[in-house]
Amino acid sequence: MPLLKNNAFVEDDWIHLADNQPVGSLTKVTVTAERLVRDWDELVRLPGLLGIRLSNTTREFDLNPYLPQLALVVLPFPAFNDGRSYSIARQLRLDGYQSELRAAGNILPDQLQFMLQVGFDTFDVSDRFPLDVWQKASRQMSLAYQRGLFRKTGEREVWSERHQGFAPWEEQPHAG
Repeated sequence: MPLLKNNAFVEDDWIHLADNQPVGSLTKVTVTAERLVRDWDELVRLPGLLGIRLSNTTREFDLNPYLPQLALVVLPFPAFNDGRSYSIARQLRLDGYQSELRAAGNILPDQLQFMLQVGFDTFDVSDRFPLDVWQKASRQMSLAYQRGLFRKTGEREVWSERHQGFAPWEEQPHAG
């Protein structure tokens, strides 16, 4: 499967280990959440980079102690209509996770902009769609509903576009 990063297909140089595979001297490995918790003392001493593959039923705040050590978090999209990983991605970014966030699974080009807006950096996509379709999809929307935090693509905010020239809404004190 191609890996889409910065609007180009790149080679995935991460090794995705099963729970029973030894780490050895590998330099870029991902493990499951269960293995990360179980073998943390061994994994944290690895000389290379460590990543995790989450299920979309994992409660991301249970992993907060590990996040500063992780260079990659892979979130699954088992079906195009399963959006749980959107919520997990957004919460990870709100919790301060700044390293690579990858979407994997059943990803369609029309979802790409939404994934970029919640903080995904890379996409493990099928070879069903050529690169030019993905590139076009990354530019389709020029407005976003989210305000500033995660957007890296330069689109403008819907609220700002609708209210050009108006002063921001000032909160009125409530009668008590």
